[in-house]
Amino acid sequence: MGLLNNGIWQDKWYDTGKTGGKFVRSESQFRNWITPDGAAGPTGDSGFKAEPGRYHLYISYACPWAHRALIFRTLKGLEDMIDVSVVHWFMGENGWTFEKDPDGLVGDKLFGSKFMYEIYLKADPHYTGRVTVPTLWDKKTGTIVSNESADIIRMLNTAFDGIGAAPGDYYPEDKRSEIDEINERVYHTVNNGVYKSGFATSQAAYEEAVYPLFESLDWLDARLSRSRFLNGDTPTEADWRLWTTLYRFDMVYHGHFKCNIRRLADYTHLWPYARDLYQWPGIRETVNADHAKRHYYESHDMVNPTRIVPAGPDLDWDAPHGRS
Repeated sequence: MGLLNNGIWQDKWYDTGKTGGKFVRSESQFRNWITPDGAAGPTGDSGFKAEPGRYHLYISYACPWAHRALIFRTLKGLEDMIDVSVVHWFMGENGWTFEKDPDGLVGDKLFGSKFMYEIYLKADPHYTGRVTVPTLWDKKTGTIVSNESADIIRMLNTAFDGIGAAPGDYYPEDKRSEIDEINERVYHTVNNGVYKSGFATSQAAYEEAVYPLFESLDWLDARLSRSRFLNGDTPTEADWRLWTTLYRFDMVYHGHFKCNIRRLADYTHLWPYARDLYQWPGIRETVNADHAKRHYYESHDMVNPTRIVPAGPDLDWDAPHGRS
């Protein structure tokens, strides 16, 4: 894991010594939007018009933030409009790379790059900051539209509706305030909470993160006792933002990040709910458990110095969920 400093790559981890042992996530820096007519969006300097074949998505099958974007590409039927390149699961001294792997999934389809940071330098030769996925690239102007997953999924949700995207609105206007409220808590205590627990370098910082994480999981379990999904009878953005963390929870976060007060499989409602979303049309095709496990256990040698990948857990994601 590293970053670019004025266009120069540096192998540099997060400095938790300055934050009392706490992990503090960096802010995304490319925040432009794709819109139906190319007008500017809520953030950024300019807009990019929704056009078939114009955009390219860089993702990692290991990363829950990138997984969100891949899911929305599937939900909205944008596979033929937006092509995808996949980074290698291992993140070492050069950050995300396109090193070839036996299954043939990894590679930069646009430029044949060796490192993901090369894509950032094409957009800004003097870029300073972390090199992350998902990254949404504009082939027409040769730059990065966005590297913020929360923005990318909202673009994919509506921007292409007039040019052949599948029906469905996962951020409906009448539920937005409720979705935003759930997202706010889930982001800080669950999505990012597992990282704050796992990357903490002091007992106090770890406990400050892990207890709110499970308080929120308990809260979500109770909420799901009253409805099939977080906002009613159909999934919304809030469900998919939560689900990519739940998918990795027992497999990675429970052990690797010490989020072990309870397993996802111990929850009466959360575990069937997670299986319900996994079995949603097209979703199982967006996952790669091997990439996810190997990325965390082998890349984070500061957490797992032996880089041994555990054999379990044995989870049956296809078991009947009983929530319909």
